[in-house]
Amino acid sequence: MTRLAVLSAGSWGTSMGAVLADAGSQVALHTRRPELAEAINSRHENPRYLPGVSLPEQVTATTDESEAVCGAEVVLVSIPAQTLRANLTRWTPLIPEDAIVVSLMKGIESGTGMRMSQVITDVTGIPCDRVAVLSGPNLAREVAVRQPAASAIACTSSAVATRLQALAQTPYFRPYTTTDVIGCELGGAVKNVIALAVGLSAGMRLGDNARAVLITRGLAETARLGLALGADPLTFSGLAGVGDLMATCSSPLSRNRTFGEHLGRGLTLAQATAATSQTAEGVKSAESVLRLARRHGVDMPITEVVVGVLHGRLTTGQAATRLMERPPGAERYAA
Repeated sequence: MTRLAVLSAGSWGTSMGAVLADAGSQVALHTRRPELAEAINSRHENPRYLPGVSLPEQVTATTDESEAVCGAEVVLVSIPAQTLRANLTRWTPLIPEDAIVVSLMKGIESGTGMRMSQVITDVTGIPCDRVAVLSGPNLAREVAVRQPAASAIACTSSAVATRLQALAQTPYFRPYTTTDVIGCELGGAVKNVIALAVGLSAGMRLGDNARAVLITRGLAETARLGLALGADPLTFSGLAGVGDLMATCSSPLSRNRTFGEHLGRGLTLAQATAATSQTAEGVKSAESVLRLARRHGVDMPITEVVVGVLHGRLTTGQAATRLMERPPGAERYAA
C-alpha cells in the first residue's frame, strides 16, 4: 500500500486525503491541533472543517510533522499560499529524498510573484519534474461527501502525472493529466480574484447578467496572463480554467465568492474576514496577480478593480462604474 502525507488537515487537505485513501493508499494528515488529530483517529471525522463527514479508516492524523511524512512516496501540501515558504523551510529536511511533492494550493506569492510550484522548487531544491499541481472545480465538502468531481494533475513529467492520476482515481473522483503547470496554477490563482468580483456583484444585487460578464471577461484576463507566461491556451477551456472558475464563482461553498458577497453587502475587510472564517486566497493573491500582470504588460481590469476595493481605494459602487466605463472594443479570445 502506497504511503502518502498531506500537510495539512484543513477542509481541502482532508478531502483530498479521503480521495487518496478511497483509491487505496494509506494517508497521514498533519495538523497542529491535538484535539483534531484525536478526533480523526478515534472518530474518523474532522469536526472543525468537515463536520458530519465520515473519513476512511486509512486516513490517520498526527501533530508530528516528521511522523506524517516519514516513508511517504508523495507529499501533498495544502496550506495558505502566503505561509508556504516559511513552512517549507521547516519541512524540507523531513521530506523523503525521492518523494513527489504535490501542491493543492491556489495562489501567487506576495513579493516574488511566484506560483506555488515555483516556491516549492525554490525552497526545497526538488526538481520540477517531481513537483506537481492538482487543480480543478473541487469544492472541498462536495468531494468529501463523494459527489462526482474531476481535476487536472499537472507536472512537467507526464510519467509523474500519470502515476498521481492512478493514485487519485476513484468512482467519484476523475483526474486528468497535463504537462501545463503554468496554465493550471494561473487558472487556480486568478479564479479566486474573479470570484471576489462575482461575490461583490452578488452582494450588490447586480444580477445574473453582471455575473456572466465577470466570469467570461475574467476568463479572458486569466488567458491573457497565461499566454504571456507561456501557458497552453487550451488549458483555460478545461478543468483548471473555466471549470474551476465556474465552480468558484457560482457556489455558496466558495470562500472567495462568499468573501466578495460580504464586501458587496457593506462589510469592512476585517468584518468580511471574520465572517468568512477560512482563508479566501484571492484576498492575499489579488495584488500579486496584478503586479505579475503589470510586469508582463497584461491588462487585467477586473483584477485591478478588486485590488482597489480590497485596499480601500474604490468603493463597491465605484468598482462597478469603473468597469462599465471602460472604452468599448472588439471581443476576441484573450482580448
